[in-house]
Amino acid sequence: MAEPIAAATVANLRDLGGTPLSGGRRVRPGLVFRSGQLDRLDPTADPRFAALGIRTILDLRTDAERAAHPDLAPEGVRLVTADALADKLAEAGVAPAAAQLKEILTDPVRAERELGGGKAQARFADTYRALVSTGSAQAAYHTLLLELAEPDAGPLLFHCTAGKDRTGWGATVLLALLGADDATVEAEYLSVNAAVRAAFAPLVQGFTAQGGDPEVALCVIGVVPGYLRAARDEVTARYGDMEAYVRNGLGVSDETVAALRKRLTTTG
Repeated sequence: MAEPIAAATVANLRDLGGTPLSGGRRVRPGLVFRSGQLDRLDPTADPRFAALGIRTILDLRTDAERAAHPDLAPEGVRLVTADALADKLAEAGVAPAAAQLKEILTDPVRAERELGGGKAQARFADTYRALVSTGSAQAAYHTLLLELAEPDAGPLLFHCTAGKDRTGWGATVLLALLGADDATVEAEYLSVNAAVRAAFAPLVQGFTAQGGDPEVALCVIGVVPGYLRAARDEVTARYGDMEAYVRNGLGVSDETVAALRKRLTTTG
């Protein structure tokens, strides 16, 4: 699993480096990071973040999320935006729950109406299928892989709001492509739960104090195997396997895949 980093001003920050891959290889440390949004980032007060030497930040959030909580990118860091849910938002006319975590957790009545009675699990599974099938999501993850393949890219951090859904699928795609087995990929996906729950604890406490259903809150702020399974089933149904999805769905060339594997993996 990725190594958690106890940053002072960034939630759910992790280095994918060290993740075990096939053939005794591992993801090279210090090049690929994931996190929640960077709206509270303060490098001067956060030496652990500053020490990472991040050169590129890829923001997978919607326009509305970025406007409400803009990233505080350090000086000299390149900020790339790639809205993974743009097409899903346009289709539904309302942002998916993954893009409205804080709004939902401040309104128990709305949460029960929209997400109670098992609807939360169904809506998140639908969002995960959209992360595979929609053009905006495919463009976002195409961008992620191309950025990471650049030989002089330097350390890159990618994130969404909580760093669990859009970011979790990005990590899944990358790790599977690099050669992580299914158990490793799922362990990495689920491992963010503790950090996300800690980051959202005050909101959840306020939500339940107002009568909100704690089960709904957990469905909103956490991840479960069923969400990931929905995306992976969509990959299988549409493309057959992950490599075909990357090449035919994301439009990433064999040369780029080879460059990714060379740059981001190491032995021992």
